[in-house]
Amino acid sequence: MQQLLVYNTLTHQKELFRPVNEGRVGMYVCGPTVYGDGHLGHARPAITFDVLYRYLLHIGYKVRYVRNITDVGHLEHDADEGEDKIAKKARLEQLEPMEVAQYYTNRYHAAMDKLNVLRPSIEPLASGHIIEQIELVKKILDKGYAYESNGSVYFNLRKYQEDFKAYGRLSGRVLDEMLSTTRDLDGQSEKHETMDFALWKKAAPEHIMRWPSPWSDGFPGWHTECTAMGTKYLGETFDIHGGGMDLMFPHHESEIAQQTSVTGHGPCRYWMHNNMITINGKKMGKSLGNFITLDEFFNGSHKDSEGKEMLDQAYSPMTIRFFILQAHYRSTVDFSNEALQAAQKGYERLMQAYHTLGKLQPSKTSSVDVKGYREKCYEAMNDDLNTPIVISHLFDAAKVINTVNDHNATLTQADIDELKQVFDTFVFDVMGLRDEASGDNTALLDGLMQMILDMRATAKANKDWTTSDKIRDSLGSLGVTVKDGKDGATWSI
Repeated sequence: MQQLLVYNTLTHQKELFRPVNEGRVGMYVCGPTVYGDGHLGHARPAITFDVLYRYLLHIGYKVRYVRNITDVGHLEHDADEGEDKIAKKARLEQLEPMEVAQYYTNRYHAAMDKLNVLRPSIEPLASGHIIEQIELVKKILDKGYAYESNGSVYFNLRKYQEDFKAYGRLSGRVLDEMLSTTRDLDGQSEKHETMDFALWKKAAPEHIMRWPSPWSDGFPGWHTECTAMGTKYLGETFDIHGGGMDLMFPHHESEIAQQTSVTGHGPCRYWMHNNMITINGKKMGKSLGNFITLDEFFNGSHKDSEGKEMLDQAYSPMTIRFFILQAHYRSTVDFSNEALQAAQKGYERLMQAYHTLGKLQPSKTSSVDVKGYREKCYEAMNDDLNTPIVISHLFDAAKVINTVNDHNATLTQADIDELKQVFDTFVFDVMGLRDEASGDNTALLDGLMQMILDMRATAKANKDWTTSDKIRDSLGSLGVTVKDGKDGATWSI
């Protein structure tokens, strides 16, 4: 089995991945809050942890991948006050909250399917695990790290910090400084400290989403959900907890506190976080109003607040996926039309090389060595999922393929098969790219093109140069290049 290094956000270093149970991996990733269409910021964690999921499966692990859907409890501005994001959307559109949640969950799934993101093993809903969340709150109360106030239950951060001195370790924040600098806000007087976060909130009379509990009719806190669902499906200690870097504080920091207060340790061995997508250096997100939905990318239509078109063209799902994979998951990616157009060309270059590879004529000997590409790609993936380096090796392999196709180098059938295995493994299986140009019509396209080239070959044999040139020029106007070689004509898009 491959030796995989992953960057652990908690320890701030790369570590050799060793699962809790040999041969098995438990992975929890925070999914979307479903009150609007998915955007590029949603695509990045989905693709990042899809690649991790694919690679773990590829190198022989059995993986239980849990990615939740938040359909209750996520209040505005990630705070403990204000309206539930889904309930607010339902009120504005005069719908039931679960109608809103279901509608945007369906649309999220449709967008992820287009991006070729595999479905997780389990996709729990927060609203479907209220009992587990109530039981978790009871345990934290029993341990003395929470208190009830006016029907709501809050986590006692000061006591937790006195006993464990652990809050802020993940995000690098210092709790004592936060406690001394955070001002009291109206409506938070029922808390002992402003920084104490809600485990259970008493519902206001107008709040639609509510459940009975020992403390009040109310709803769970946002952080409570992931701790309860992660424990239910993966146990008290699992392997990997992932999500976007924007979730480190307060969400993941609070998850650690909740779990530690009950069990004495955090929920997982490895914390992994992808960095942000930015627009002009600012985080892309719904709360900032600067996001572009995935459907808008796919159809090429989006206007900013001033009515200016943000997109020069439509971008296919695989262009978006390739754009994200071109950068390391821990680096920031800044959106621009130029960057996406470059990604489109890079993606098309790989796909064209793969098509050309299938048409190469083998020789008795190879004039170039292709044996190292597979190992180099594994080395890059094992170094904290370094997909940009994998892509660079694949581009090098593409250069070899094109050189052979131009009759400036030779490959044996064994070496052609080796390159095909490298592309099949790392382009399609691990990085999850799809060949959009061919779709399910590869055989039909190849057959039609071969028929046209045969017609042109017949015309040339009959010295009918007018017909031969017309076929070549007509194909050229459609973006198809025809090359004549000693073994006959070949074509490429």
